[in-house]
Order: sequence, then C-alpha cells, then structure tokens
Amino acid sequence: MTGSSTTAPARPFGRVLTAMITPFDRDGALDLDKAQELANRLVDRGHDGIVVNGTTGESPTTTESEKADVVRAVVDAVGDRAIVVSGAGSYDTAHSVRQVQLIEKAGAQGVLTVTPYYSRPPQAGVYAHFRAVADATGLPVMLYDIPPRTIVPIEVDTLRRLAEHPRIVAVKDAKGDLLAGSEVLASTDLAYYSGDDPLNLPWLTLGAAGMVSVIGHVVGNRLRAMVDAVDAGDLAAARAVHNELLPLHRAMSAIGGGVIFAKTALRLTGVEVGDPRLPLPAATPEQTAALADVLRTVGLEVAA
Repeated sequence: MTGSSTTAPARPFGRVLTAMITPFDRDGALDLDKAQELANRLVDRGHDGIVVNGTTGESPTTTESEKADVVRAVVDAVGDRAIVVSGAGSYDTAHSVRQVQLIEKAGAQGVLTVTPYYSRPPQAGVYAHFRAVADATGLPVMLYDIPPRTIVPIEVDTLRRLAEHPRIVAVKDAKGDLLAGSEVLASTDLAYYSGDDPLNLPWLTLGAAGMVSVIGHVVGNRLRAMVDAVDAGDLAAARAVHNELLPLHRAMSAIGGGVIFAKTALRLTGVEVGDPRLPLPAATPEQTAALADVLRTVGLEVAA
C-alpha cells in the first residue's frame, strides 16, 4: 500500500467519528438501550462513524462479553448510516487476536487496535504485534498511536512497513507529531484520523481523513461543519469552528480526561449515561458546575 498520495485522502471509516462512551445504569451494569440511543444521537448530529470499546468506552473495565454486546447493539441501532469500529487490543498479542476475532464475529465493521503498552516493546515487537492482529481478521484495521499512554510510539519506518499489509488502512494519531504524520501521509496510503481534539483542524489541513473525537459527544454537528468547511476550501470558516471549541479542550483536561468529560457533558445536556467504572471517579460537584459554565459558553443548552 505504499506510494505517494496526490489525490483526496481515503476515508475508510468515514470522516466524523466519536469514541463513544459505554453507558451504565445506576448499578453500574451495561445499558444497551442507552448505547443504542446515544449511537443514533451521534449519527443524527453529523457522524458517519462510531468507535466503541475504546479507552473512552472504558475498555479496560468492560468484559469481553460486554464489548461484544455493545458492538451488536450499536450495529443494530445505526444500520448502514455509520461505520461501527470497535477497539480490540492490549499489551498481550494473543489476547488482542482473540479480541479482534470476537468483535468481528459480533458484527464490527472495523478494528481500532492500540500499541502494546507497559512492556515497552521495541519497534520489531510493535510491528510483529500489529501484523499478528491484522492477520487474524478480515476487517480493515486502524492503528492507535498514543505514546502518552503506551510510552512507545509507532515510528515512521514502522508505519511505512505496516502500510504494506492489505488490511492496515489507517492510523488514529494521538502522538501530536505533525511532521511524522506528514511523512507517513506523503509516503503511504494510510488514512490519518486525529485522535486529539485540539489538533483536529491541523490534521485536516494536512490531508487527514477525519477525526476520532471525544468532544463530538456534544458538538458533533460542529465537527461536521469544520470538516465540510475544509473540504470546501473555506479555512476561515473552519478556523472559526475550531476557535469556538477551544474552551471544551481546556475543560476536558481540567475535569480529568475524556471519559469523565464525556459522561458529565452528556448528563448536563440531558443524556444520562451513568458514572464511569472505577478507577475513574465521577466528576465532583465543583467540576460539574465548571463544565456546565463552559458548555454554556460554547452555546450548548444545559439541563436544569
């Protein structure tokens, strides 16, 4: 799949995706009805792709059977209106292979798989791990490059080699290295997806396919407007959307990350999806009030 890209970027998983939270009920059990409701809400607000069972979906604290149930529920809910991608990966290659086979059987249309973490493998191990995962499925694969969590980045040369695999088609980048990403975009056919909301616009201007967002839980329609503006060559309009959303980026960092932000923001805008599972705590009353102010600042209606 190597080669210089001179045409519009491939969009194997759509343009506007959100890493969807996993809803729980008051007792902390999986709430599949709410998952379907939320998935439809996202599609109705501009999404053409949804990522389930990612980190924002609390994959470290959901069981394999719960992950499969979420895939089935969301696929049933959105039908052919959006591509449903599921996270499937860990620091254990054999476990990652089992996970990807499980979510494929459940009906996922794509795989998001993260760099092995904790053991800090060399690039030879990173390459072999991703090859093993891609060899185990017939689904298209998006690699998740997030060294702030995994420590180990996927280096440019490794990405070039992985691009030769017929099912490895995309990268979700949360590394923030625009130079490295530009080199990969220029020398392979891999599609890039911004995995860090503050960099959505920079990535789009470099030719990225789209984004896998967290703030998209509450501003998906504005992310769609940003993408459409970039496609139309109207960078002034795209920058205006980017600037409007700056307070949300700060708010996510202040509240403790994507899961806590998204679940609190949804609750504040009238969608009850339960609290995170430990070790992630629910937002404090003070954090909730501060986020409510930010949501109002960006023009969102906050439930009483």
